[in-house]
Parts: sequence; C-alpha cells; structure tokens
Amino acid sequence: MGYLTLNSSGERKFAEACRKIQESVDRYLERHDLVPDEEEDEEEDDLEEGAIVERVYQSYGGQGADSLTQQYLQEAVKSGTLICLICIDSVKRLDPIWSCGECYSSFHIQCVQKWAKDSIFQLSEAQADRAPDQKNFQSDLFWCCPKCRSQYTQRAIPTRYSCFCGKKIDPEFDPWLPPHSCGEVCGQKLKPLCGHSCLLLCHPGPCPPCPKNVSNSCHCGQQPPKTRRCSAKAWSCGQPCGHTLSCGHHSCQESCHPGDCSPCPRKSRQSCSCGANIHLRECAQPVWHCNKVCNKLHSCGHHRCQKICHKGECGPCPSSGLRTCPCGKTSHALPCTQDIPSCGDTCGKELACGVHLCAERCHKGACPMCLQFRVKHCRCGAREKETACSKELVCDLKCKKLRDCGRHTCSRKCCVGECPSCEQQCGRTLGCRTHRCGSRCHQGPCYPCSITYTLKCKCGKTSITVPCGRHKTTRPPKCSQPCRQPPDCHHTIREKHKCHQGPCPQCRIVCGLQLLCGHQCSHKCHDAVPVKVVDKKKRAGPWEPIVAPHIEIQKLPCPPCQVPVPTTCLGRHETPDWPCSDVRPYSCGRKCGRTLACTNHTCLKECHTVEGSPDSHKAGTNCAPCEALCSKARLEGCSHECGRPCHPGKCAPCKQLMKMKCHCTLTFLYLPCHSFTSGTSEEKEIMQSCKNQCNKLISCSHRCSKECHSGPCSLPEDCHKRVTVRCSCKRLRKEFPCPVLTSGKVKLECDEICLAKLEEKKKVEEAEERRKYEEEQARQRREVEEFERKLEGRKHRRRNRHHMEPEEKLNLWQRWSRLVVGTAALVAFVAFAVYLLVPDD
Repeated sequence: MGYLTLNSSGERKFAEACRKIQESVDRYLERHDLVPDEEEDEEEDDLEEGAIVERVYQSYGGQGADSLTQQYLQEAVKSGTLICLICIDSVKRLDPIWSCGECYSSFHIQCVQKWAKDSIFQLSEAQADRAPDQKNFQSDLFWCCPKCRSQYTQRAIPTRYSCFCGKKIDPEFDPWLPPHSCGEVCGQKLKPLCGHSCLLLCHPGPCPPCPKNVSNSCHCGQQPPKTRRCSAKAWSCGQPCGHTLSCGHHSCQESCHPGDCSPCPRKSRQSCSCGANIHLRECAQPVWHCNKVCNKLHSCGHHRCQKICHKGECGPCPSSGLRTCPCGKTSHALPCTQDIPSCGDTCGKELACGVHLCAERCHKGACPMCLQFRVKHCRCGAREKETACSKELVCDLKCKKLRDCGRHTCSRKCCVGECPSCEQQCGRTLGCRTHRCGSRCHQGPCYPCSITYTLKCKCGKTSITVPCGRHKTTRPPKCSQPCRQPPDCHHTIREKHKCHQGPCPQCRIVCGLQLLCGHQCSHKCHDAVPVKVVDKKKRAGPWEPIVAPHIEIQKLPCPPCQVPVPTTCLGRHETPDWPCSDVRPYSCGRKCGRTLACTNHTCLKECHTVEGSPDSHKAGTNCAPCEALCSKARLEGCSHECGRPCHPGKCAPCKQLMKMKCHCTLTFLYLPCHSFTSGTSEEKEIMQSCKNQCNKLISCSHRCSKECHSGPCSLPEDCHKRVTVRCSCKRLRKEFPCPVLTSGKVKLECDEICLAKLEEKKKVEEAEERRKYEEEQARQRREVEEFERKLEGRKHRRRNRHHMEPEEKLNLWQRWSRLVVGTAALVAFVAFAVYLLVPDD
C-alpha cells in the first residue's frame, strides 16, 4: 500500500514538471512568433527582371538606362538581395519598408522605428548625465541612418509605409512592377536641379540623369550654343578662355573651363602699400605690405604714426580726444602730450575669478589675484566646498564615461569630459574573418591582417603575395611567359601573347581569304568572334523562365571588299578611287560645263552622260539649251543691255539717249549713246557743250568770257569789263579796263581841292582838341582851390586852439607832401591791423 502511494506521487510530480516545461516552450514560441513543427516560408519566386526594367524605363525617352539606378532596380527585383542591416534579415517583397534619402538603402519599417527611438533615448540619457554647466537642453536630438549615418530629426521617424516616390501609402504588390512601387511616374525633381522631373516609373535608388536635350553654350561663351543632354549640358570648346583675370591686366590662357579663372600666373613689379619698396611679385597678389613703420607726424605735431606700411591718411593721434582713467570712471579731454591722471576711486574691475571685483584704488596694469573664499563646485560639478576663490576644486569621484574606443570607461577623478585614449588591447576579429586585432583599443575599422598568401598564374611560373582575406577575391598575377594554346581559326599559328587567365584573345591576323571579286580579304580574322545572343521570343507569362543573353563563338562572313578601284563619273570630270564593293556608274554632282551653241554659256545640268557631242568640249543633244538674254560687255560708258537672246558675234549699236549735264552743269543734254561712247575726246568735248557763256568766275572776280567748256577758264588779260577807281579821299572817281587795273599801272591821285578840304578838316580837329585841354586845366584848378580853402579853414581853427600861433605860409609842394605822408601812414596802419586780425590757415 505504501509502495503504491509513493509511485502515484512520483508520477504526479513528473506530469507537473512536463506541463511546466511545455508551457515554457509555448511562451517562448509565442514571444518569437514561431509555430512548432512548421517549416520556414518557401523562397519567393523570381520575377521577370527584364520586363520590369523595360516597363520602368518605357517613358525615359529611349535614352538608355542609368547604371546606378538600374543596379538598385535589379537588386529590388531579385529575391533575397535586399538585407535589413538592423535585424540582418532579408527584406521580402510584401514587408513594409523605409528607404534612406541619401544612400537609398531599404530597411524594415519596424526596425527603423525601434532604431530611431533607441538612438534618441541614448542621446537624451547622455545629455542628462552631463554636468549642469555643460547641459544644452535647447539642442535638437537626431537619429542617423544605420548605413550612411545621415542625420534625421525626430519628426522624420517613419510612421507609414509608402512607395519609393511617396505618392501612395501601403502600395500593393504587382508582379509586373518593382516591389514597393506604386507604378506611377516618379515626378521628383532631378539632381542637380535643372527644372525637369524624373520620367521613370516609381523606382528605388537615385533618379537617372536628365535625358532632355537643351541648347547651351560652352563655359567661356565664345562658341555658339549646341544641343546636348541636360545632364551633360556643360561643355568645353577647348579654346583659350580669354576672360580678364583678377589683376585687370592679363587674360586667362587656360582652355575653356567652368567656374572662376585661376589666379594670374605671371609676375610683375609692384609697389607696397606705402610706395617705399618695389619688388617682383605675383600679378594675382598686387596688395602687399613691407616692414617699414610709417613714422609720419600726426595732426597733433608731437607723436608719429606707428602703423606698418599702409595706404591713405594716418588718422588722428591715438592719444588725442576724450580719454578715461585706468578704471574707466572718469574721462578727460587733455592734449596728447599729457597722461591721464588716476581718479583715486576704487578700481571695481572684475577679477580673474569672474565673481568678485577689484578693491584697490584706480591703478594701471592687471588687477591682483582674488583673496576671498566662497562655495565652489568641483570640475565635474558633482561636489561643492568652501575654498579660496582663486583655487580650483577637485573631487574624488571617478568618471563613468566611455573613452574614445567606445567600450571602456574613463575612471579618472573629477573628469571634465576630456577623457584620455584607451590603452587596452582591441581583440576584435579582423577583416579576414580569421585573426584578431592586437592593436590598442580603438574605434572604427582595424588595420588589415598582416598574414599573407601566395597566388600563382595559370602556368605556375609567376606568383604574387596578397594579405589574408583577399586571396579568395584577388585575380592571379600577370605572367610574361608565352601562351601555348592552339589557334581556333583557319590560321596555322596564333599571334604571340603572354600567359593569361580565361580564353585567348581574338585573332588579329589579316584574314587573307580570296573574295568573289578576286581580291583578298584585308580585315582581321573573323573565324572565331564572340557574339552576344539574345532570345527575342516573347514568353506567355512571368512563370516561364527567362533566357538570359549569352556569348557564342561564331564564324562571321567576310566584309565587303575595300580595295580602291579607279572609277570615272558620267560626265568624265574626275576619276577617284572607290572601294571595290561600291563600284557603279555615278554622278560627281558638278555642272556639266560643256560649251553651248551660243558660245557664251555652258551646260548647267548636273554631271550626266553626253550624247551626240562632236568632241569633249562642245555640248551634246541632251545638254540643257541656253535660255538667258545677251550679257556681253558693251562699249566703255554704255550702261544699257543688248536685250536680244544670247547670240554669237557682236551686239548691234546702242540707240538709246544718254542724259548728262554740260560742262558748266547748268543744262541737261540728251545725246545718242552709240555716238557719244564711240566718239573721240574732241568730239565728246563738242557734244557736251551747251554753247552758252561759261558761268565760272576768274581771278579778277568777273565771269569767264569763253563758251561752255571743260578745263581752265580764260585769263584775266582777256577780261573786257570796266572797273571804277576812287581817290584816297573818295571824292574823285574814274572807270578803267579790268586788265589795265589788275596790272597795277593805274592810280587816281587827289587834286588841289581835295588837299584844301583835308587841311580845313585838320584845323577843325586841332581847335577841338585845344578847347578840351583848356577845359580840363580849368577843372583841375577849381579842385585845387577848393581843397586849399578847406585846408586853410582847419589850420585857422588849430591856431585859435593854441593861443593864436603865428601862421606859417606853406607853398604848394609842402601842402601836398604832408597830405601824401598822412595818407600813406593811414594805409600802413590799416594793413597791419588786418594782418593781426586774420588767422593763419
């Protein structure tokens, strides 16, 4: 009975333990979203990569795909290529994602949300641990992309799953579109900003370069605009830039370039700012200063300028104007030669401690050290104690912050945040995935592994040494030994080349096979040429496998013969060399050029076969007939056309009238063209005369006596005019012939009556002058008498005032000399007073 009871209790305990274990397993599976006895999800089916890429690029204008954009697109289409760097798990096509705007990497949206919140929490905790005087709660907290470390604000934490272009929320999966795409045109502004938008369908990765065509000039603007792709619209013409450099004297000689021109590379003699020294310096740096002190007197006249090599005025004296005492409480306007006295008040300036003020009297120089006590915080801000104000307080609290390695704590006493470098060993696994780092603990990547491996070429005669971890990805070394592979074309030997990896290069020996025309093929061998084969058969649906393009070695036919063969054109104008495969009858494009029946013009038809021609110069029956009017040259001076159709021989005489002016240019004459142009010079002289008297004036100012003529007019000796001559007093007059007068032989003298009238006129003028002289003398005498009378009255009053002193008679000279001396003394006194009153400039 006891045995049975013990056995039943053991079974109950065993069953209870099994139940607890099963509950623990269920809780673990629920916590990790796992289902027992269920295999992992099957791999995703492959999508039709080529059709999807073609659909995305269908609106790109047929400009071809961008390699970087297509790489991101292919990675998004292929299954298992996208990896979330946060959870290290593959990003499936139905998983909500978030893409970085800088590196375009995709992550699970739940992983990014947790990553961003954890980053902001750690930054806020680190900020809260800082000393009170080092906290900066106003600064924004950022989180970074796990791959490129681009910063984002807290508002940029993703909350909704959107497509790549951001137009649609929670996009549905379409097997004919890239995963996570909405299928609409991207429409984002292209970078760099050119004013155009992306034409691709919603796609991962960066937008491709702008495919638009624009007209743009070169960098220097000397060449006319050209039509180029908008993404590569900037171009250089290769000519010298020619823009004036910053020196203002030389032009840029660099080839057409973008941006500003480089500094002038030449050198020139340039003076310093003060003009005292001249040196050979770079032309791009014209402003320079020597070490000479200015030493010019200021406006005060006592102090000199202590500036070094400057331009312009020296400015006012530094010691002039309103100045303050050393403590700055009083101000004085004293001359620059006097020092400012001390005010005697307390200094009151802030001491080096930044808390107390200086208690000494107003003094020059620095204030003394602070001697007061106060409660101070230690350097790290964790402790406080009353100590001397000028001393620093250091506590025993150890720093808990991480060092520059990011793994070990600082452990310094009263640390202010400047933690030293870590001195422990790193110990992390190196890039080779085999060895560990033995350097001092550090951040960032470790130095590469120092262990090396040896790689050999295909023949084994050449080897190289590579570091550990790269021996699986490094290509074998190049070998200088000759390759011994047999040829794969119709030639018996292959060109000599060095040892290599992979198949041998294509044969470059001349083919040499005989063509149908009899010549030999001069192109390089084409028996074994790699050809890219693309299967253009359209599939029924995305479930059918994709046949990728592959390379096949094929034998190509010989190209057309290019041996030059002389070939004459239809009109026998030229005989150039044509390739043998292109020989045929042709027209050179020139004019026929054969002489027509009119003997004046040639055939203007394009080069053609001439029929019925007697020789190689005359036109044939199928040449174009002459339909032009006669254009032969007329006699010199005739400007009229023949008017007849083009004809052989000379033209008929011109019967039109010519309108021209006569020699004197007063009358229009109408003369027969043929008579005038064929006449001699004497006949033309007679026909061009109007038979009237010439209207030109000769040297005697009379009209020419000849009829209308050319050349010089008649001489003054032949003039028949009469001229009136007068005497010198203009009373007598007489007429004489013009030639006699111009010869100077005629002169009309005054007679006795004229002389008598002149004498009488002279006497009247002398009497008038005598009368004016006497009137002036009388006026002067009256003025002298009036002045003497006034002077006598003053002297009489002066004698009465001095007891009637005996009167002294003065002559006229004595009287005038006294007046002149007094006036001169008065003028000298006034000039001296003005000199004293007017200040000097």
